[in-house]
Amino acid sequence: MLSLLKKIIPRPLVKIYHYLLAVAANFFYGSPSDKLVVIGVTGTSGKSTTVYLITKILEKAGFKVGAASTILFKVDKKEKVNDKKMTMVGRFALQKLIKQMAQANCQYAVIETSSQGIEQFRHLGINYDVLVFTNLYPEHIEAHGSFENYKKAKLKLFKKLENERSKLLSGKKVPKVIIANLDDQHAEDFLNFQADQKFGFTLTNASSSQARVIRAEPVAEVSEGISFSVDHQPFILKIFGRHNIYNCLAAITVGLSQGLQLGSMSDKLKGITGVPGRIEFINIGQSFQVIVDYAFEPKAVAALYETVNKIPHQKVIHVLGSTGGGRDKARRPKLGELAGKNSNFVFVTNEDPYDEDPQVIIDQVAAGGKGSEQAIVVKNNKKIPWDDRKVVKEELDKTLNSKQITMVQTTNYKVQTTKF
Repeated sequence: MLSLLKKIIPRPLVKIYHYLLAVAANFFYGSPSDKLVVIGVTGTSGKSTTVYLITKILEKAGFKVGAASTILFKVDKKEKVNDKKMTMVGRFALQKLIKQMAQANCQYAVIETSSQGIEQFRHLGINYDVLVFTNLYPEHIEAHGSFENYKKAKLKLFKKLENERSKLLSGKKVPKVIIANLDDQHAEDFLNFQADQKFGFTLTNASSSQARVIRAEPVAEVSEGISFSVDHQPFILKIFGRHNIYNCLAAITVGLSQGLQLGSMSDKLKGITGVPGRIEFINIGQSFQVIVDYAFEPKAVAALYETVNKIPHQKVIHVLGSTGGGRDKARRPKLGELAGKNSNFVFVTNEDPYDEDPQVIIDQVAAGGKGSEQAIVVKNNKKIPWDDRKVVKEELDKTLNSKQITMVQTTNYKVQTTKF
């Protein structure tokens, strides 16, 4: 019924509806974001990992922290997996969550903020203090109509920060801060808003006339994870992938903006051994490596393969989600091609078909591993409980049974479908 209403109700009326919901939610819960420092993280990829790392840095520094991301919901010590199938939950749910953070005396709320959430006014009523821009490249194009519209949606969040009133917490003014990835070609556009402080982070020689530059050097991907230095302070983390160096650097820059010291943050990050569903290694004693990763967009999947290719192995078997129904269909063959070039065997599986025919999606060879998500969504938004990590552990723990599987075998980058 809800999907039908969305199709027949004029778009302007839908936007008004979303706007009024946001205003009402903020009023109902008493503007809870005014009672703590709110850090927003936006960009095409790296948002969830950056939120996770920021949360850990602040928490290990002794602060009480709340968080809302694709991965989890957190109110101080209480955590639960995000099973809502959306990065930003509905306006009333999000405001309620922030109020719970304030009631738990959290000093910080770290909120993953998506472009679609912004377009639906889910950010409205949240008084952000720090905004982090991770990167920007084509994604959700069908939802926004064009890349420019997608970018404009992101920029609305920074314009909001520019116009937002400053808070007084414990008698002190909370500065407005913008942090951007200088190695992204769109960084200056996101820095080009008024703020009390501006920071840019980089792994290259990038510079900025608008921001204090935080540079990582030298950068290395080692067998145990990643390593780099910031202002001669070494950082060694047990997580993998060059893209995660950017995520770590973003989190470190947030810490610097909040008065934390590099040496202290280096010590705190050493204990982090992974991020749920993001290049997460599953090991229960088997004689081969199993990795679960959330990547569902070509650039992110390419980054995943860069990491996989650095790990000693003989063959790569990729169990590939076929990307959600009704979403960016153009990426499906691109993801299939990536898998074909980098894997020995690819199993294309059903993933969130919604109202589309799952077999049609699978046949288009689109990919999007389910990572840490908790359900598959089929027609009429019905959710079927599912967790890749749990299933992997179950399957590793028992003998494989004969079943009907669609397998895509790659030969000279061509795709051949076989059933067995």
